[in-house]
Amino acid sequence: MAAREVYEFGEFTLDVAERRLSKRGAPVPLEPKAHEVLLALVRHSGRLLTKRELLDAVWPESFVEEGILAVHVSGLRKALGQDGRRCIETVSGAGYRFIGEVRQHDQNDGRPWLWSFGVPPAPRAARPEVYGLIGRGRSHLLKSSTFEVPQAVAAFRAAIQLDAAYAPAHAGLALACCAQARLRIVPPAEAYGEARSAALRALAMDDACADAQVALGAVLFFSEWNWEGAERSLKRALQLDPHHTEAQLLYGQLLEALGKLDDGLDIKLKALARDPFSALVHLQISMSYWNQRRYDAAIEWANKALELDPRHPHAREHLAGAYLKKGDFDRYLAENIKHAERHGVPAAAFEPLQQAYAAGGLAGLIRLFLKRASSEPQAFPAMQLALFYGEAGEMDRAFEHLGKAIETHDPSLVHLAVAPQWDSMRADPRFEQCLARMGLRPASVISRKR
Repeated sequence: MAAREVYEFGEFTLDVAERRLSKRGAPVPLEPKAHEVLLALVRHSGRLLTKRELLDAVWPESFVEEGILAVHVSGLRKALGQDGRRCIETVSGAGYRFIGEVRQHDQNDGRPWLWSFGVPPAPRAARPEVYGLIGRGRSHLLKSSTFEVPQAVAAFRAAIQLDAAYAPAHAGLALACCAQARLRIVPPAEAYGEARSAALRALAMDDACADAQVALGAVLFFSEWNWEGAERSLKRALQLDPHHTEAQLLYGQLLEALGKLDDGLDIKLKALARDPFSALVHLQISMSYWNQRRYDAAIEWANKALELDPRHPHAREHLAGAYLKKGDFDRYLAENIKHAERHGVPAAAFEPLQQAYAAGGLAGLIRLFLKRASSEPQAFPAMQLALFYGEAGEMDRAFEHLGKAIETHDPSLVHLAVAPQWDSMRADPRFEQCLARMGLRPASVISRKR
């Protein structure tokens, strides 16, 4: 008869064939991947297993972030109680080691067990109200506006309170936090930090959760500039769900960041076919044309986004920027006034801009912005100051502020290699050095105009 692989440590027994962990005969529930992490550690008791070795052992055909190991190890320590804290050693920066005494028994089928094992409970189904909250959260999230996204966050958090072990609730929260960062509702570093934690929790519960893979891909892309890791996560999400709208949009943005402008637009158009009434999809297509310097098309698609969601702030700002690139200051100003009035700012506040432009054109506007920045330095992020100084031709100051923005991993820099707002700085040799710091290469297609 075939031998069974069984390990004993402390009060626990780990039966490999039956995928059961028990404590004095009582089953100890574990997530499937947590079970595999524990098995790998126990099989190599006493030896350091690097994070890479554990990832290869537990996820041999998938790309996952190493942070997921910390999630599983934390869960294992809780499941094992005092034994877990004693048995699983963290080797800082390297990996983990199982240091408890392990006894192995190869038991033949049919021979009596030391203890009577119960049948582990089946994965817990979500309560009906959890499904409702998740559906509500997704509905708010798809509208992708500053007014809807906070409601999405609240819905997903409420679902987690009702059922903290349900992966889609954590995945939804991760996506909602990414939306908060994208819309600047919450400081990006804070929002992406929470998104990463929520995505890893979801993946620890279900590594085939497409939403969690999308959220992790967004964090790796915008916050960590891990281009390869982001691509693997997004490709995995699209393998799991080929029609996932946000996965398509994010993958399109990633391709554009890497200089593949046509490929990025193509995949966004696939998202449009799937979700033709999403303001976010239309805005992302507009951004593709912006990066291609096709400003008329960018304006057309930004207006389509505003028809679907007139209150979308980024669409209005993007539309104004496209008009300014075309040299149409009147339309630029008009769109800015519309945007400001929606936030309670009177049109009279824009009179200084009109006067500055009338006196000196775009250069006059830039001088006004720099004057404001000198009196209110905290009101302008380093990335914005870099743009202002670049347009003014003060390259030393421009690169000083761009360097600060890179140090803080400002998520708006991901398209530095291709976005037209950086063209004033592109000819300076320091620009390529900045791209190299981010792991990007100069894009050869940016000079193409259609």
